[in-house]
Amino acid sequence: MTALSRRLVLGGAAAAAAGLPLVAQPVQAAPAKADPRALRDGLDYAVRKLRAVAPGITRFPEETKFEKWIYTDGGGWVGGFWPGLLWLAHLETKDPLFRRLAEESARRLAPRRTDLGTHDLGFLFYPSWVTAWRLTGNREWRDGAIQAADSLIRRYNAKGRFLRAWGHINDPGNAGRVIIDTMMNLDLLFFASKETGDSKYADIAVDHARTTARHFVRPDGSTPHVFDFDPATGAPVGPNTVQGYSPTSCWSRGQSWAIYGFTTVYRRTGQREFLDVATKLADHVLPYLRTDPVPIWDYRSPYAPNDIRDSSAGAITACGLLDLAKITGNARYRDTATTVLGAITDTCLTTRSTRAEAIVARGTRHRSAEGGIEVSLPYGDYYYVEALLRLFRPAELGAAIGL
Repeated sequence: MTALSRRLVLGGAAAAAAGLPLVAQPVQAAPAKADPRALRDGLDYAVRKLRAVAPGITRFPEETKFEKWIYTDGGGWVGGFWPGLLWLAHLETKDPLFRRLAEESARRLAPRRTDLGTHDLGFLFYPSWVTAWRLTGNREWRDGAIQAADSLIRRYNAKGRFLRAWGHINDPGNAGRVIIDTMMNLDLLFFASKETGDSKYADIAVDHARTTARHFVRPDGSTPHVFDFDPATGAPVGPNTVQGYSPTSCWSRGQSWAIYGFTTVYRRTGQREFLDVATKLADHVLPYLRTDPVPIWDYRSPYAPNDIRDSSAGAITACGLLDLAKITGNARYRDTATTVLGAITDTCLTTRSTRAEAIVARGTRHRSAEGGIEVSLPYGDYYYVEALLRLFRPAELGAAIGL
């Protein structure tokens, strides 16, 4: 019996013995169009929660344990989401408290600008420093984000035309490993090209997106988490996974990164090839989301639909679908996005807990490794609020994050 099946069986037995519902009960589909009042209440709740919790947080939330944030001092790969969330709260409220806390948190990321050990510099600096530049006009934030972009492009493999994912640039381990998540780091490079007038950043971003489209995107529009290349020659080796169920499955958060990321690349380049990929990726998940608007952690889990959910994948997907709807005028994307947000609002918010420090529950960080299951995640909170602001403050959010 695998670790996944043991957890499902043992967890279900324990819940049944305690007279509790199974954690992985399928979520019932929400109405095609969620109640705008409920979504507005969800945004108001997010602001209230942040107003109560944020003044006491001086590090970077990573995930929750027993509903309380646990932290990473250096930010890990998630460090940009907390200051980013505070910037979104400031955008919604204009409260100077949120601006002060966002700036204090973002500045704690300053040492990471020259980090050559991670591909996640876009996750770190786009929601924090790029948004700060757009909202304040302080060149400190702009220049720091460009410095982070300089660090990111050093991970470029010219033979394979990709940005390597994990490991220090001088470490041969994982030198040919590419992951779907990196699609979300490309917008930092487009920002750097626009600000500096130097096309080298955008050229690398486009190369990486084309490589990802060619090797990750299957004929049915699904994706694996990982694709490996020979780092010396750039030759493709094949698909793999770390966080998905298998190399042939479809990890839901990875698919959400892809939908959002390819839509953004189209927005930055205007090249139809990227819009075609984004719609193909989105069309693949629409049938799943009509049945279960809060997606399970892997769309091809053998335990579907009775498996663990990942609300963060739902929130990210909603953002991508709303952007696609805006670009294409396709109402299916907007209706599905609001359905997902309605289901998250109805079934995943922490409104019934007096001790919870996060906004959104039912997130899953790493199901395959039995890590961070049924927890809150900073990116789940961030993208939930971003998606709601796409609905309620589209012009202001667009100015803040470059829509």
